[in-house]
Amino acid sequence: MEEKEVTNSNSNQEERRFNKQNRYKRHKKNLQRQLKNSENSDENTKKTNENADKNSAPIDTAKKKKRHSKKNTVNIKLNGNEEWQVNINSAVESNLAMHDLRLNPLKYYNNTQNTIRITPLGGLGEIGANMTVFETDTSAIIVDVGMSFPDENMLGVDILIPDFDYIRKIKNKIKGIIITHAHEDHIGAMPYFFKEFKFPIYATPLPLGMISNKFDEHGLKAEKSYFRPVEKRKIYEIGDFSIEFIHITHSIIDASALAITTKAGTIIHTGDFKIDHTPIDGYPTDLNRLAYYGEKGVLLLMSDSTNSHKEGFTKSESSVGNTFDDIFSKSKGRVIMSTFSSNIHRVYQAIERGLKYNRKICVIGRSMERNLFTAMQLNYIKVDKKYFIDADEVVKYPDNEVLIVTTGSQGETMSALYRMATDEHKYIKIKPSDQIIISAKAIPGNESSVSTVLNYLLKSGASVAYQDFSEIHVSGHAAKEEQKLMIRLIKPKFFLPVHGEYNHIVKHKETAISCGINEANIYLMNDGDQMEVCGKYLKRVKTVKTGKVFIDNQINKQISDNVVMDRQNLADAGVVIIIAQIDKSQRKLIKTRVMNYGLTNDKQNSNLTKEMEETLIQFLSNVKDEAMSDQKMLENQIRQVVRKHIFRKTKKYPIIVPVIYLM
Repeated sequence: MEEKEVTNSNSNQEERRFNKQNRYKRHKKNLQRQLKNSENSDENTKKTNENADKNSAPIDTAKKKKRHSKKNTVNIKLNGNEEWQVNINSAVESNLAMHDLRLNPLKYYNNTQNTIRITPLGGLGEIGANMTVFETDTSAIIVDVGMSFPDENMLGVDILIPDFDYIRKIKNKIKGIIITHAHEDHIGAMPYFFKEFKFPIYATPLPLGMISNKFDEHGLKAEKSYFRPVEKRKIYEIGDFSIEFIHITHSIIDASALAITTKAGTIIHTGDFKIDHTPIDGYPTDLNRLAYYGEKGVLLLMSDSTNSHKEGFTKSESSVGNTFDDIFSKSKGRVIMSTFSSNIHRVYQAIERGLKYNRKICVIGRSMERNLFTAMQLNYIKVDKKYFIDADEVVKYPDNEVLIVTTGSQGETMSALYRMATDEHKYIKIKPSDQIIISAKAIPGNESSVSTVLNYLLKSGASVAYQDFSEIHVSGHAAKEEQKLMIRLIKPKFFLPVHGEYNHIVKHKETAISCGINEANIYLMNDGDQMEVCGKYLKRVKTVKTGKVFIDNQINKQISDNVVMDRQNLADAGVVIIIAQIDKSQRKLIKTRVMNYGLTNDKQNSNLTKEMEETLIQFLSNVKDEAMSDQKMLENQIRQVVRKHIFRKTKKYPIIVPVIYLM
């Protein structure tokens, strides 16, 4: 799809402006009619007041002229109590009308001819895996294609990606993918998506650079032809949608909110955001542009709910630098700083302090290296490469001249920090003189993993700065007061809180109501809820199939649901293997061997073998002829009989593996 600039005005906006002007004209005529009636009914009072005015103090004619020159004002004469009352009441009514339209620009907008459908496929009821479809009758766009982390029961699973079932059904309508920013929960599933679907990708340069790295890993270099770099404050036509990328501050460089304009109206999608007035790169949130759309009239606001329980404001990213400075100034040995590999400004602040205290920089971790050097290539940050050293060069420098920046802030077992903590890293071993900085908060579900790596680090004798430092980490998401500011700037008719668990969007709803959004105009979505919105209503019209696909990130391939379920069952109840020789003609058990793992100990295994033999003998005495002639049927029936017996004894359902030899 070829992009081009379009004008910001459209027929709907002109219609709103025309209606607004007509309302003010009608209101002005009513005021003038009241004044005329008052003048006719009280002529004598006016004459009396005119005589009295001759003896009163002179009126400042310059101020009077200025006051009466204002557009749409009614001449106010302070002569007579009745006229004064009429005019003051009219001013009150005019101001009330003004506030009503100022705070509810689309209050009288009830167009039902055009509708938009919005379907979240991930990112609601959870943290991560953000993916949302916007569609009209003839075209559709996808906003973000992210991943999330598995819970502890998903054994051998590295990441989760959304189920693309609904995309398969509407793929002929899709005109493009829109990326808000480069965090994994917004771009992490892109290579898996592109192995099946191929659509233009619209994003600012850093997200495209990080997606490019992923495509290289997955053998998708040729698919970079679908990249469409965008400029902020420009409007791109993609199918039935006109889209503007608006600069927003977050915990990653170059994040965007989206203004999505359609025939039905304008939708503002904030993406992940906070309102940082002192960001590291000096580019604060583009509040002016957000306010511009708010003044024009926004049909629907979809806004980040992650920190909806947090009071006040989220601290600026720059506040972390002062804490880093304090830690670096006191450290006598190596400093090892771990954070999210995508938090380039956090990494940059650590590097700045490292250089300030004359330390060489060693970056360890594939994703950390890749993201940092991508940001440097795109000129988002500027650091001379002469200050960087490789991991095998660390031993050549005194400990107080080394800064190691690494991955592993979430306790991932394959990460560089975890391998350092467990003495498994090839070049770096943790020393008692080391100062470790974990500049990140555990993602929900990762608390146990983070605790594990913390324990390893502390056992090694190193000093660890984690949550005991108030500003060792700041969030990238808006707290309540920032959410309120966003709502007040946008002034939407309808509101959909997004990005977060259900308790987060409930709290965000409460904040929106306190800011004047009608409760009837708010809906709390779940993944798969398809919402329809137009000028008159917001409602759920149906639910589509959603879910998660399990990925083994070591081989970059999907793991089937059955495999994961078997792993969970093995972990919970173990496995029983039965090897049996059966005389087919006599229906007698010749020889049996039973092995189990995870069900009973070795001493109890002989008793289990005897029980299995008795169970098989009983089974063979009653088995039907068709089972004896079909080995697969026979194995299935033996599996069912053995499972029932074991459950009666142990209250467990282990995996049963029968190996049957018919003689």
